[in-house]
Amino acid sequence: MKRRSFLKKSAVVAGSAFTASSLHASASVPPAEKDFYELKVFRLTGGGARNQLKKYYNEAVIPFLDKRGAKVGAFNEYSLEDPPTMYILHAHKSPQEYWEAVQEMKSDKKFLDAAQEYFKLPADQPVYERYETFLMEAFDGIPHFKMPDKNRGLFELRTYESYNEDAGHRKVKMFNKEELPLFEKVGLHPVFFGQLLAGRFMPALTYMLWFKDMEQRETNWGKFGSSNEWKEMKDKPEYANTVSKVRKKFLLPADFSQI
Repeated sequence: MKRRSFLKKSAVVAGSAFTASSLHASASVPPAEKDFYELKVFRLTGGGARNQLKKYYNEAVIPFLDKRGAKVGAFNEYSLEDPPTMYILHAHKSPQEYWEAVQEMKSDKKFLDAAQEYFKLPADQPVYERYETFLMEAFDGIPHFKMPDKNRGLFELRTYESYNEDAGHRKVKMFNKEELPLFEKVGLHPVFFGQLLAGRFMPALTYMLWFKDMEQRETNWGKFGSSNEWKEMKDKPEYANTVSKVRKKFLLPADFSQI
């Protein structure tokens, strides 16, 4: 009990540190009531690496996170380049839930037993060259991830870099106040929106959309760009110079993805 109490206190402190760094971010939704996202980008080695990672998630990671109410999204690149890159999203229910999951993975017997085959792969047969992790706090305007429809066939992952922290916070405000309702209206279906707290490209925000296919994506982005609402909001002085670079990736859902 003492250990669990310590972990909970540590998670609260960690969550407070994250939000304290968001100097001008809205505090209307407490961090404990918003999702916390962990996005991992695996640079796989090729061959059977994708299947090894899939097996590890199916047998160990997903059952472990299921117990905690977290969901896993797994995605391959639309271009299917070689060697492959896989994007895996862990959608936790709060910063505390994320922190406790990370700590308990080190000692949970059921998880460790299920992961043995993966952990004991020989050094000359690595699954990945490296992976990087991005940590994100959900936006106030969409505090929980949204499950896509079953006919989802294409995902778009977008990262908006800002030239400084204030510009980044103003872009988050723009989404929360004005852009998110328009996204829903024109069919830019959100999965999640997160302010980047750790990872490359900071200061930045990252979000994911889903579509039936590329044709629907092109049509609905066209509706957004031609809408009077967008033309009006994009020229407001308070949102000037909020995005310095846009990065986007097109992804396909892996067969073991829960999202």
